Amino acid sequence: MGLGFRARRSANEKRYELSGKVVAVNKTDQTVTVSHGDITGYMPAMTMPFKLKDRATLETIGPGDQITATLVVDDLSSWLEDIVTVKEGIADPNAKSSEGVVEPKPGDEIPDFSLINQDGKRIHLAQYRGKALALTFIYTRCLDPNQCTLMSSNFAAIDKELQKDPELYQQTHLLSVSFDSDYDTPRVLRSYGAAHTGRFSDETFQHWEFAGGSKDEVKGIAQFFGLRYFFDSESGEEQVIHSLRTAVIGPDGKLVKLYRQNEWKPEEIVADFKNLFPAPKIP
Repeated sequence: MGLGFRARRSANEKRYELSGKVVAVNKTDQTVTVSHGDITGYMPAMTMPFKLKDRATLETIGPGDQITATLVVDDLSSWLEDIVTVKEGIADPNAKSSEGVVEPKPGDEIPDFSLINQDGKRIHLAQYRGKALALTFIYTRCLDPNQCTLMSSNFAAIDKELQKDPELYQQTHLLSVSFDSDYDTPRVLRSYGAAHTGRFSDETFQHWEFAGGSKDEVKGIAQFFGLRYFFDSESGEEQVIHSLRTAVIGPDGKLVKLYRQNEWKPEEIVADFKNLFPAPKIP
């Protein structure tokens, strides 16, 4: 059964063929989460949500369906169109996902998670006590403008804005955590990070760090912040469902705010930081 959405094409649009299995459908967000194979010329296999512009498609596909589609990417967004359901099925009874995941609430203390940063050094979240920390999740190989690219661009904007206030800059820290334990080595993270700060060989990573770790280490911190993992019995592999979480942690090590998905703006986190360190009132 072929389903599709036709729209006026932008000159900047690029199109890629995608195939995979539907893991979840979210009608409210108009997204379908797909465990897909390598997208040639764009990104490696992963499990992540994609926007659909055709609401009718959301009513006709469900978990377990095998699909092919065209992934359309322009400068600011991406979506699926020309969706074809290859096999309509039911959800895999052997598939496991972390339904009912409990997210931390404002005021909850953040565990002292341990990771490896871009310099190959072991870091612990507790070492940032006394500073406000903004933490987000990325894949360096994810080029989707709605996902990791946006998170890194937002953090770059935050980093740049905070530099305008040297005192606040010293009181804050940024940390981007990679899901991709196999590929995102310290060397890869260092190159990726320096490209996003724009300081390249001069980057010291004193304010914005990039970190990864073993699969278990990354899974621990990702699940704590509400990200889900999916086990596909066909492949026998577990994957993170690549949605988004960005946390602001206070200097006391407790959660201030948890941003879901990608709707937040850099100025919101800058404002969160300023609220944690209000300027002294002049008598």
